Amino acid sequence: MTQEAQTGAKGPTPQDTQSSAPGTRPIRAALKGALAISPLTLAVVPWGILAGSFAIDAGLSPFESQAMSMLVFAGAAQLVALGMIKAGIGLVSILITTLLITSRHLLYGMAMRPQISPLPLRWRLTLGFLLTDELFAIANLGKQRVLDPWFAFGGGFSFYLGWNLATALGITLGHKIENLDTLGLDFAIAATFIAIVVPAVKSPSVLVSVLVAMVTSVVCALMDLQAGLLIASLTAMACGQFYAKFSDEKGRQV
Repeated sequence: MTQEAQTGAKGPTPQDTQSSAPGTRPIRAALKGALAISPLTLAVVPWGILAGSFAIDAGLSPFESQAMSMLVFAGAAQLVALGMIKAGIGLVSILITTLLITSRHLLYGMAMRPQISPLPLRWRLTLGFLLTDELFAIANLGKQRVLDPWFAFGGGFSFYLGWNLATALGITLGHKIENLDTLGLDFAIAATFIAIVVPAVKSPSVLVSVLVAMVTSVVCALMDLQAGLLIASLTAMACGQFYAKFSDEKGRQV
């Protein structure tokens, strides 16, 4: 007798059929990613409202303002670029400045390369466009785990929708709210990065990196260095790595 006859099994149960249905697992993974990033999506809403309002204030049309969020999709770079546009600064200077501000994404890409590189080109391009500080925070799993592209897509795309909806809200309501720039909405930028960084501080070397980055970024800001973000990032990583190596942090953890 076969095993099915012995157990009286007549075929897959409805639960088995449902769990193995085509497309179910990707949808669940995408929803899981959207849920994981949802606190950061909510935190960035004031930032998006500010970006939409600033775009109109800088002289862009509603279509151009929304297109900027859809195509550029980089909050800090957008706010800086809008300020430069309003001040009448040339295109080359704007491009160089935004390139320096978004240079941290190169570091993100390098960190996630072992997980991203085995994926097909369509996935690499899609996740590369959706890569933000927030997506990196939930999707960078290190070398020990395999990245689920649907999880990353769900998180990245839901954050993309949240950012663009917030921008549309800023475009629509920004001119109706007086002194919007005095309401402290820009604190959402700091709050978002605090929410990203604090949970990641799980070892002394990471704490060293965070403290060095804080001090270096402030010094670079006082010196008015446009490449301050990149300088602070590289300096912090070097100090963190130096501490981990010479304090034998990994050996003590074992």
